Amino acid sequence: MIDELRPEDWPQVPQIYLDGLATGQASFEVEAPSWETWDQRFHRHSRLVVRENGQVVAWAALAPVSTRPCYAGVAEATLYVAADHRGQGIGKRLLQALIESSERNGIWSLYGATFPENMASIQLQLACGFRIVGRRERIAQHHGIWRDTIITERRSQVVGV
Repeated sequence: MIDELRPEDWPQVPQIYLDGLATGQASFEVEAPSWETWDQRFHRHSRLVVRENGQVVAWAALAPVSTRPCYAGVAEATLYVAADHRGQGIGKRLLQALIESSERNGIWSLYGATFPENMASIQLQLACGFRIVGRRERIAQHHGIWRDTIITERRSQVVGV
């Protein structure tokens, strides 16, 4: 069941995030943020979770890419699925719901930045209408190693057309 993320879901959200970080392919981050940091980073809308038997097994949210008003409709999509729930189609359903929520909230362009080695995430994005628009080479270090990111974008066919 896809539902809105509530503050009381927070204890489960960073654990799922840590599952992703443990792969070494999910983020430049090395630890989960506090609720306060996470809450400030993401839009108030389009914060979604997948619940199974009352437990959060995946989450997704949108972060603004800029504070400039001209970019108000551009957001970075973030999505994590618990390690023991990957490969079951949860991520695709959640990303589709995130796209729908983004459009209901006036977002015309979604953006992703993914390690090239994370082919599962790139394939998921492509399956949901994102396209690869570039590669940032050696953009930052992750555990002391320079890493690239693949930049993807999904332009809404509903908002900003």
